[in-house]
Formats: sequence, structure tokens, C-alpha cells
Amino acid sequence: QLQASGGGLVQAGGSLRLSCAASGRSVGNYLMGWFRQAPGKEREFVASVSRSGYATSYAESVKGRFTISRLNVANIAYLQMNSLKPEDTAVYYCAAASTLGEVVHSTARPYDYWGQGTLVTVSS
Repeated sequence: QLQASGGGLVQAGGSLRLSCAASGRSVGNYLMGWFRQAPGKEREFVASVSRSGYATSYAESVKGRFTISRLNVANIAYLQMNSLKPEDTAVYYCAAASTLGEVVHSTARPYDYWGQGTLVTVSS
């Protein structure tokens, strides 16, 4: 089970750090990803990190502003979000994929497990 947290209300230009904690499974056995869904829009990819943390992938819209990381010993993955914009407002979901190897995934299909989502609201 995945539990996302850390969302909230922040002004444009501000920062938030989202956390994704796993229970009942070891995060180190999965590549991790973050997705988001804004009101009235499709769910979209945000970032992905490989099992070891060495490989990462980002959506163009967040490159240079967001950083995905993981701390396997603590069974947690993070999404550090800086320079937030109103268009970043969405429910953010963490996900885990059991794909073997040092890979990342930027589509939703390979992900086996999903958290419940945490709301991020960026005011202008």
C-alpha cells in the first residue's frame, strides 16, 4: 500500500515536498513514479525514478523545478517541487512498478500500485 502526503496550499513560486510511504512492501523492489490530475484533465506523468535512484525522468513541464528521489532504507519516495506555478495545481499520485532493471516509466500502464493522492493547490 502506498500513502502520499505533503500536499497543501502554496503561493506561486513556493515549494512543497511530497512523500510516498510504502507499507507491506519494500520500495527498493520497485521503480517509483509521480503522476498528477488537474480538475477536468487527464492524469499525466510527472516524474519517475529507478530502483536505485540513479535514473530519473521528468515531464517537460516540470524539468528544472521538480526533483524525484527515494530513500529505500526508509521505504519512502519524494517529490520536491520548487518554483510552483498555478498550473501545477492537481491531485498528485505516487505509483510503484515492479519492472526489473534500472529503468524508468513515463506512462501509467506499467505501474502496479497507486497511492490515494494528495492535493496540491498553487495560488497566483
